[in-house]
Amino acid sequence: MNAGAEAREMACPMCASKSARLRFRDDPHALFDCAECDLTYVSPRVPEGDLIEDVYGESYWRSTEPRNGGYEDYRADADLYRRTFARRWKGLERHFPATGRALEIGCAAGYFLEELLGRGWDVLGIEPSAPMAATARKRLGANRILQATLAQSELAARDFDLIVLWDVLEHLPDPVEALRKARSALRPGGKLIVETQNIRAPFARLTGRRWHHFKHREHLVHFHRATLRECFERANLRVLEMSARGAGKYVRGEFIVERSQRLHRSLPRILRPLLGGSWSVYVNLGDELIAVAEADS
Repeated sequence: MNAGAEAREMACPMCASKSARLRFRDDPHALFDCAECDLTYVSPRVPEGDLIEDVYGESYWRSTEPRNGGYEDYRADADLYRRTFARRWKGLERHFPATGRALEIGCAAGYFLEELLGRGWDVLGIEPSAPMAATARKRLGANRILQATLAQSELAARDFDLIVLWDVLEHLPDPVEALRKARSALRPGGKLIVETQNIRAPFARLTGRRWHHFKHREHLVHFHRATLRECFERANLRVLEMSARGAGKYVRGEFIVERSQRLHRSLPRILRPLLGGSWSVYVNLGDELIAVAEADS
């Protein structure tokens, strides 16, 4: 951690209750289930003011141990992300009979924004990580990328037909406030799409504390269907659909090998001769959800 980024005990990020059930400890962190709203959250954690600098620097995007935090090489997998986003959009475009103005919160290198641009959308991305915002600006132009957190961003009211958060909501210190701010920027009839993990999915239950989405410095909250719906409702958003369909992604064989070490330290040695290499495959373990919502009247 950077100097001054001391982790602090936190109440529930959704309802602010301090009453919680301990799920397990993984020092220096612990995972709790809120006794009031049932949201699962991490405590202690780095305070919001230190979070971006402490967690999301260049080492996050090129991590030596991505199974525990960040990505092996986010930029090198650009082709996989493009294929993933093209597949996801194909399953969601029925909600959008016409193009319009789109905002992606946490756009990383801008691969999804490129997909929308190619389909005739006007796009804007928000990315708080300085190295990744610089990458996105080189690809899409400085006028299309804001380097800031959502809280720091000044968004015009009712300016967007589509707002997207791919793998972002679980990273945010205040997910309800984030959705409220996003809602205020939606035009009448606009839609908001969120993709996040499902802690009650069968695969998550099966793997327990070894679940691959338990990365405590970055994944601050873990939703299931009921808590994700409540988060939307608290932000005055009405869920139109919620499903694990389309929530998978394309990965390389080496990704599967590296992640397998979370289950057992010997698995990579066994699997690498079978799965290692640069080939890719679409994987959907059913432990992530895509929700589509619109502003409640």
